[in-house]
Amino acid sequence: QVQLVESGGGSVQAGGSLRLSCVASGRAFSSFSMGWFRQSPGKEREFVASISWTGGNNRLADSVKGRFTISRDDAKNTVYLDMYDLNAEDTAVYYCTADPYTWGPEMGAYWGQGTQVTVSS
Repeated sequence: QVQLVESGGGSVQAGGSLRLSCVASGRAFSSFSMGWFRQSPGKEREFVASISWTGGNNRLADSVKGRFTISRDDAKNTVYLDMYDLNAEDTAVYYCTADPYTWGPEMGAYWGQGTQVTVSS
């Protein structure tokens, strides 16, 4: 079983930045596409970003394009979500996901427990 552990969440003021990390274990990290989703109370889980297992392809939701960046460090079995110019709409629990076959909104073979991001305005 692939285990994913997110970290880096917290409270930040609007306009601020935050880096989320997700450490994977259980199998070769480099063979999985990785992604981030988020969910606010009363809303469906929303795709945020993903990166292919090669690291050469990524997707970003329209709502975060130009503000968020996804990257991975295979040596550390870690995927990052760098968030800039945060606003209140970014407040959510952010979940890390890994998938051996897809690298977009349909991915989700494995999930982390989530990390809370709260943006004050």
